[in-house]
Amino acid sequence: MNTAYVSALDVTAGLVLFAAVMTLWRRGVRTIVSILGVQGLSLSAVALVLAIHEHDTALLVTGGLVLVLKGIVIPGLLLRASRLDPKSRETRPLVNVPASLVAAAVLIVLSYVVSARITSLAPSDATRLVPLGMATILVGYFMLVTRRRAVSKIVGLILVDNGIGLVAYLLTSGVPFIVELGSSIDVLLVVVVLQFLMVSMGRHSDVDVLTERRELRD
Repeated sequence: MNTAYVSALDVTAGLVLFAAVMTLWRRGVRTIVSILGVQGLSLSAVALVLAIHEHDTALLVTGGLVLVLKGIVIPGLLLRASRLDPKSRETRPLVNVPASLVAAAVLIVLSYVVSARITSLAPSDATRLVPLGMATILVGYFMLVTRRRAVSKIVGLILVDNGIGLVAYLLTSGVPFIVELGSSIDVLLVVVVLQFLMVSMGRHSDVDVLTERRELRD
């Protein structure tokens, strides 16, 4: 049973970091958002694995909340926002893809170095994976400052939030339900505002195009 628990925790936590790195590799905004959805599902799986192992009902509910909001709702809203953007591709990121992947590798190594003291204080099957959460946070910040598209920057912000959530789950076997709910609602609010802005920009763009056509006809 313990072996199955350790294996499940390793796979799900590893997928959270793997998804973060994959967002740096892909340039299509819709593909990046889809990867973010996979990360949300992986993060919820981490919470559910810990909940089953610890027999923690509150953590089980938290895992379900993460599954719905970060695995389905938020990625779905971001996909809708990306469809409103005609240039839904990172054509000119501040750091190109090969350099971004090298930077991600450096950040992962740095995370293990920085987290060594933390994991040594309370060694366990869960805390030894804390560097994966720290690396996810750093990769999220890297994406936030190196990508130009608005949706990509929001994805970077959510990567940071997911990394913080992963660290909290691994160090404390979960966070209070109300804390996770507040964090998820904050992220959801940002995504809704982004979508509203994208819709407004699209309408203004359509009006400008119609105005130009009328002027040309006159």
